Amino acid sequence: MAAERILVTVKTYPTLSRSYGELVCTAGVREDGSWVRLYPIPFRRLDDYSKFSKWEWLEMAIVDNPRDPRPETRRPVDPNAIVRIGKLDTKNGWQARKDIVLRRGEVFDQLTPLIQDAHENKRSLATFKPKEIIDLIVEETDRRWDAVKVDQMRIRNLQGSLFDESENWRESLRIIRKVPYRFKYHFRTADGKESKMTILDWEIGELYWNALEYSDGDERTAVAKVRHKLVDEFRVLDLHFFLGTTEEHHNKKAPNPWTIIGLFYPPVDLQMELF
Repeated sequence: MAAERILVTVKTYPTLSRSYGELVCTAGVREDGSWVRLYPIPFRRLDDYSKFSKWEWLEMAIVDNPRDPRPETRRPVDPNAIVRIGKLDTKNGWQARKDIVLRRGEVFDQLTPLIQDAHENKRSLATFKPKEIIDLIVEETDRRWDAVKVDQMRIRNLQGSLFDESENWRESLRIIRKVPYRFKYHFRTADGKESKMTILDWEIGELYWNALEYSDGDERTAVAKVRHKLVDEFRVLDLHFFLGTTEEHHNKKAPNPWTIIGLFYPPVDLQMELF
């Protein structure tokens, strides 16, 4: 089976799954700019040499995942056989990354066609350019993971059924901290419509925990730092959203099945701005 080369552009904050345990939604683009979702990948349980970061080129054999109907979803044949090729840098204003994502791939600036595509099961991943960031919405959420899911994970872990990991991992089941806030962008699209979307990017979760540490545990200050980063700092950058539909709402006629699963924020191309 031939291996495909994929540039990782998305890693969401881990969630708990009754079927798969702790999961990270991982997605990326091929060399032609087309999208692929790698699901499932138990990222934190991969062998150390197989763990990868965003903007790394990977090579792996992938197959269709019959348990996930979304059109871009593929399943790695062997998550621990992933080959890390190299990472795209940010030189020359992120030029190498922009060439793949913005020039070879398709970029949307309106949500209507994306919602229609999701309803018709034609698309579940996309790059989106908001017209304007209006605000960041912060909502408190549960501070603990669903106890039922945690118990099911522990039972499956003891049975050795979570991807058949090594005994060492089974003996030390660790679950990532749950972020006690939900962050949403309130933004305007090119056709003047306003929308709100939840941000699931792993970097945002890590941003919150780092801000909390440097704020001596003051959650209000930590949230303010997240807001400053996502609104004030990103307003002067060429911010794009990587969007994905959730399996739960994809093709279910939900008003908007899309969420923000990643952020892409190269510096503004001043030459393009002149025109």
